[in-house]
Amino acid sequence: MKILIIEDEQKVSSFLRKGFEEELFTVDTAHDGEEGLFLALTEEYDAIVLDLMLPKKSGLQVLAELRKEKSTPVLILTAKGQLEDKVEGLNAGADDYLTKPFALAECIARVRSLVRRSQMDKPTNTLTAGDLVLDLIQHTVRRRDVTIDLTAKEFKLLEYLLRNKNAVLTRSAIIEHIWDITFDSETNVLDVYMTRLRKKVDEGFDPKLIHTVRGVGYVLREPVE
Repeated sequence: MKILIIEDEQKVSSFLRKGFEEELFTVDTAHDGEEGLFLALTEEYDAIVLDLMLPKKSGLQVLAELRKEKSTPVLILTAKGQLEDKVEGLNAGADDYLTKPFALAECIARVRSLVRRSQMDKPTNTLTAGDLVLDLIQHTVRRRDVTIDLTAKEFKLLEYLLRNKNAVLTRSAIIEHIWDITFDSETNVLDVYMTRLRKKVDEGFDPKLIHTVRGVGYVLREPVE
């Protein structure tokens, strides 16, 4: 995922950039409203983290001009925490609002949530990662020129991984989403299905796409060219 951080405080900007890059985001930064708006309009981003109090052009001005041309998800990150500030920001077209001081983990989680919602709202027939293609209309999966036969549950599991590619998904999140049940630490149903899915999707192919994150869960990673 590629994001733009528009933040004039260098320490905050560097802190955010490091945190998002550690979570495998690609990050561009801008330190004033004019530069930020230029990048937002000329580049494609999955989400934008936007401060309100910026030099040259305020965050609200950036947001207003951006919304004339693009619907890129925007998280406002600002010290302006009054209710009227939040209402003004959301009414101006922001998708979420987080006040300073903030927890980095929450900021990243909110951005991931915005990206997921945006991707799910986009009309698309296929989900891809490298040479893997999942067709939502035909209900088929192919890797290179090989058709991969999946059960309905395996297909749903792969779809969930692809919709959240490069994001580490916890075991509990996967189980609750795919099986619609409360996570049980004793169950091995996820391990059984992941073993089957990895055998079908990754065995005999390179690079491997599905990876175990020990002690956490799983991630489907887009290959780096």
